[in-house]
Amino acid sequence: MTQRVVLAYSGGLDTSVAIGWIAEQTGAEVIAVAIDVGQGGEDMTVIRERALACGASAAEVVDAREEFAAGYCLPALKANALYMDRYPLVSALSRPLIVEHLARVARQHGADTVAHGCTGKGNDQVRFEVGLASLAPGVSVLAPVRDSGMTRDKAIAFAEEKGLPIDVTSRSPYSIDQNLWGRAVETGHLEDIWNAPWEDVYDYTADPAVPRDPDELVLTFAEGIPVAIDGRSLSPLAIITELNARAGAQGVGRLDLVEDRLVGIKSREVYEAPGAIALITAHQELENVCVERDLARFKRQAEQRWSELVYDGLWFSPLKSALDVFMNEASRHVTGDIRLRLHGGRPVVTGRRSPVSLYDYELATYDTGDTFDQALAKGFVELWGLPSKIAAMREHKSGS
Repeated sequence: MTQRVVLAYSGGLDTSVAIGWIAEQTGAEVIAVAIDVGQGGEDMTVIRERALACGASAAEVVDAREEFAAGYCLPALKANALYMDRYPLVSALSRPLIVEHLARVARQHGADTVAHGCTGKGNDQVRFEVGLASLAPGVSVLAPVRDSGMTRDKAIAFAEEKGLPIDVTSRSPYSIDQNLWGRAVETGHLEDIWNAPWEDVYDYTADPAVPRDPDELVLTFAEGIPVAIDGRSLSPLAIITELNARAGAQGVGRLDLVEDRLVGIKSREVYEAPGAIALITAHQELENVCVERDLARFKRQAEQRWSELVYDGLWFSPLKSALDVFMNEASRHVTGDIRLRLHGGRPVVTGRRSPVSLYDYELATYDTGDTFDQALAKGFVELWGLPSKIAAMREHKSGS
């Protein structure tokens, strides 16, 4: 039986060269799998044809945009997922979806090996391989760039020697990964962390310093899920797409971060996530209105752990699955509207309303009609501070 290798195919130089490289090194047939997660760029049909022209025995392209929006971006939104309190997990979210399709194609074609184009310095190698170990534990992994010395110079030479239909002359100074949830940029002059990003780094967002009129909109949520913009019912994909355009036009969602990679190094990354940042800002504020205090406090701790698990490639772990159940339960009453003003690179909440709000005007007001019994506060304060008071008295007596 002919050995088959399923390759995560992007259409770029490295994975195009990997098709022939793998065939020469292993004698296996290569099945290329390209996943559309809203990254834009080339038509997926063109990418499929390129894979076949580079020697793939078969090539499958998958339009996974709706799946990515509903099954990956929305859980991240419920968790207000921000790694290191800032990064909305742009690349990390798409990897488990790609892994699911790689495992599916491997099963369909009886392939015992899956390949990817990751380097040994990044997080994605972990996300692919740990995910595959969870979904297809009997499958082995090939990583030509990491394990076989397939440097860029060698890849270009291989492509020229074989006459592969890829452009090896034009090269961006940046390494870019993008999808529906945002865009990640690294390398080039960004590797010197003193250098400010040049404007050519950005693509999803306009310069926030340019004067322009603000854009105000109303986001409607139902149980933590965005369902409408300005009263128009829309799918998750349509909502994220529209917010990417509208928030991006206002320069919302630019991030410049030195982050802690899973492999132990610090890396400077520039991100653009206009739709994600706008949605998370609105979602957090609606939670402030609708989620009870102790649940909200604990959820903030769980959110950070959820973000770390996803960043670290543990999407399919038991703890991540358990936290998903918690996030869904915690979102049960996150229903209502948030008015959001997009301007000058910032999404600012200017109004909130909910049929299940915990905000009680009559308790909160300082004007006539206040129903809060302030006479109860004196005893509450005394009892609340009693343990601290007793401890302080002990220290005083002991001379501490």
